[in-house]
Amino acid sequence: MAEFEFNEHHQNEVINYMRFARSKMVLRLKTIDSCFEELKDSRLVEETFTVDEVKEMLDGLQAVVRGEVEMELINTAHTNVLLLRQLFSQAEKFYLRLQSDISELENRELLEQVAEFEKTDFKTAKINQETSKPKLLAPLNEGGVAELLNKEIARLQEENDKLKSRLRTLESQAMSALDERTKAERALKDLQKVQGEHQELSSLEDTVAALREDYERSLSAKSASQKDLQENLISAKHELLRVQEQLLLAEKELDKKFQQTAAYRNMKEILTKKNEQIKEIRKRLQRYEPNE
Repeated sequence: MAEFEFNEHHQNEVINYMRFARSKMVLRLKTIDSCFEELKDSRLVEETFTVDEVKEMLDGLQAVVRGEVEMELINTAHTNVLLLRQLFSQAEKFYLRLQSDISELENRELLEQVAEFEKTDFKTAKINQETSKPKLLAPLNEGGVAELLNKEIARLQEENDKLKSRLRTLESQAMSALDERTKAERALKDLQKVQGEHQELSSLEDTVAALREDYERSLSAKSASQKDLQENLISAKHELLRVQEQLLLAEKELDKKFQQTAAYRNMKEILTKKNEQIKEIRKRLQRYEPNE
């Protein structure tokens, strides 16, 4: 089998299959021989036969032999499918994809080599009992590189699944953090706006106080400018009122925004439910104690 480039293990596997095929062939040939023997013993008992009788015997023998051969060919095809099934199952276990060239099955040169092997090496081959009678095709080096490769693939797949799950969790956390950051930025902007308005009011109050001090100092020294100072004071007061009014509007706007938040709605809903519960308790008290 050197031409086929088989190692010793695979050569023994081929010999096992050829022995199996030969045993099936011998059994079927014996069956065919028995068909002829049965015909000889049961029908060929007379010295002379007519043409019709011979034709009838040959037709019957043909039908029997044809049935036996057809059955053997069908059984051989099915047996080969089972053998291929074992090979493909073993290959798929190690993530291999086998291919076959059907045209090579009719290669006369290779068929002659197989016939030559059957005549020579097949008769003298020594097959180890452990390799000649396996119930199933067992993968070579099961505890070696192949097993380690299989385990590594399973480990990488499991690790990949864990990383995908972790990535989904991190994406969800990132989206939540982004939403929280956006809300915090909006709240900070509102707070800075209110603080700026308070600072403006404080600055105006300082201005009014400074004008008042200037007015009081200049009142004793310059009575002629008293009217101008009063007008400035009134103008400053008007400005103060305007700013206070703007601040009041800003506070109302901020309060309106607060009322639109989920926390305010939840609190309002809770207060409404509490008021309804108080009303219900009062109604019950009036039913049980109407005089009081």
